[in-house]
Amino acid sequence: MGPLMLDCQAEELLPEEKEKLTHPVVGGVILFSRNYHDKRQLSALVQDIRRFAKRPVLIAVDHEGGRVQRFREGFTAIPAIGDILRQSEHQDESAAYAKACGLVLAYELKTLDIDFSFAPVLDINGVSQVIGDRAFSDNADDVIRLAAYLIQGLKAVNMPAIGKHFPGHGSVAPDSHVALPVDEREFDEIRSTDMVVFERLIERALLDGVMPAHVIYNQVCDKPAGFSTKWLQDILKQDLGFGGAVFSDDLSMHGASVAGSYVERGEAALEAGCDMVLACNNPKGAEAILDGLEKRFANPSNSDLQKQKRVMALYDRIMPVGLNDKYDSAVELVKRLSER
Repeated sequence: MGPLMLDCQAEELLPEEKEKLTHPVVGGVILFSRNYHDKRQLSALVQDIRRFAKRPVLIAVDHEGGRVQRFREGFTAIPAIGDILRQSEHQDESAAYAKACGLVLAYELKTLDIDFSFAPVLDINGVSQVIGDRAFSDNADDVIRLAAYLIQGLKAVNMPAIGKHFPGHGSVAPDSHVALPVDEREFDEIRSTDMVVFERLIERALLDGVMPAHVIYNQVCDKPAGFSTKWLQDILKQDLGFGGAVFSDDLSMHGASVAGSYVERGEAALEAGCDMVLACNNPKGAEAILDGLEKRFANPSNSDLQKQKRVMALYDRIMPVGLNDKYDSAVELVKRLSER
């Protein structure tokens, strides 16, 4: 399994995409709304991806709920997770809603052989333009509690939980898709306000993967977190003890441009501590990474083999049988939340 997760352009694989899937650097595919017409078509696309890859690949999607739900027609509409607390009358109700959202999104993706969603969002709802109601709450305690329940729902279906955006994107206003946000706070404030969410969930062994933010925390390191050895090796892995998979955020985002060309971005992210890098919405950029990393991954180092092992741990997790009744009950809860 290679270190690059790329995308595809349509509802069916293009001839050149079938060829790319055989490249040794490819390890995954991320799906978008443009790849979806209906469940039958999506199932065929997923089967084709696996067939043409000829080896294990991860298939993922951003399917958080609210404004970030790539598949809609034929899927349960998952509310924005920021609605859970606002629409709940007490803690038990919010816990039930969070768990139901996790179970429903996981069940509906797993039945189509999609390995995971990049979820949950673990940022706080602070000043960020791009996070907002994608976050559970404006304070860490509520985010920790509700994220843990949503992850329970994911785990009931045996879907990995990928927390994002480490160490926290919610406290900077600019959108890293189109800008390079700089967070000027001291480390202690970042830790107590934002990073504590990741810290507590890692302590409870609830996270299988983490996606770092394309944000510079300039009192800690002069590089965005996803390209920072300080953040990924020293803090995430050593201080917090995280041993799961680390995925870069999309290398096509403006927040990644500080790292150089596409090949330089991919190399920098992998060297910093990412196990798999994402290159979306720019086929030429993805091709540059394929070409630039091909020689390295023809003879992978021990470190590269460890990266492969961490991402392979997320592959082909079997959904337990006998979940139909739990799924039906969870759908009713999610619909009730949506109607409030």
